[in-house]
Amino acid sequence: MHGRIPWYAHTTLTPEQRAVYDEIVAGPRAGGPFRLTDPAGRLEGPFNAMLTAPGVGGPLQRLGAAIRYATSLPDRSREIAILEVSAVRRCDFEWYAHERVGRGVGLTEEELAALSTGADAVTFDEAERTLRAVCRALLTDRSLDDALYARAVTDLGEPMLYELVILVGYYDTLVLSLSAFRTPLPAGEPPVFDRPAPEREPEGDQRTGL
Repeated sequence: MHGRIPWYAHTTLTPEQRAVYDEIVAGPRAGGPFRLTDPAGRLEGPFNAMLTAPGVGGPLQRLGAAIRYATSLPDRSREIAILEVSAVRRCDFEWYAHERVGRGVGLTEEELAALSTGADAVTFDEAERTLRAVCRALLTDRSLDDALYARAVTDLGEPMLYELVILVGYYDTLVLSLSAFRTPLPAGEPPVFDRPAPEREPEGDQRTGL
């Protein structure tokens, strides 16, 4: 079992499951810094659950691939957003995976620490601060007020803001799947969020604060 559901052996998949499996392991994620499969070839993280209902899991993984590889979000901004979702939702697997990706696109240890605790970092630029504020508002308020929306359009532009909204929704969906099915971390990986949620700094000025 992989949490609450079977851990699907790739040699016993139905044709529909096999198609989803092949898309994942042969797709652009395969060259990434975190493990897609265990030594026996079974999918790790939220990808295993996608095989449970391949008619939905297939389109879902393709949406994730589009978010990772086909948006106008700079790599660094995309990983800041994913890590912000991971930290707000305290999701160990997404942090485990995207902390590694984040380092690869230039996030420093100080910036990763700030993201994990909700703190600011002087090295985040204005657009990155706005991006974090948008992510947090979408996750906590499920919307954007007029001031933050206007700030986001100015700093990010409408196309990138749309992509960011979809990114937050997609990774929040993965968090729900990981939580509902009690998906474990890969063997040997320690949890990150095994402590009480940190006190987050209050929102500052709409322009300069997070």
